[in-house]
Amino acid sequence: SVGFKAGVKDYKLTYYTPDYETKDTDILAAFRVTPQPGVPPEEAGAAVAAESSTGTWTTVWTDGLTSLDR
Repeated sequence: SVGFKAGVKDYKLTYYTPDYETKDTDILAAFRVTPQPGVPPEEAGAAVAAESSTGTWTTVWTDGLTSLDR
């Protein structure tokens, strides 16, 4: 039988831009990544970038909780 990927995209399609030139306003961070066997370094790095960037724009479910402090 032939398998397929159901809606799964590689992280590097969105989070890997090898020709990007940094700007003076960019904040740079360095991560040490050891990809699992069979995972290209670009994909592993892009996965880290995806996880790092999500917190800047995603509303966390706890943000919608009402404080009981009075």
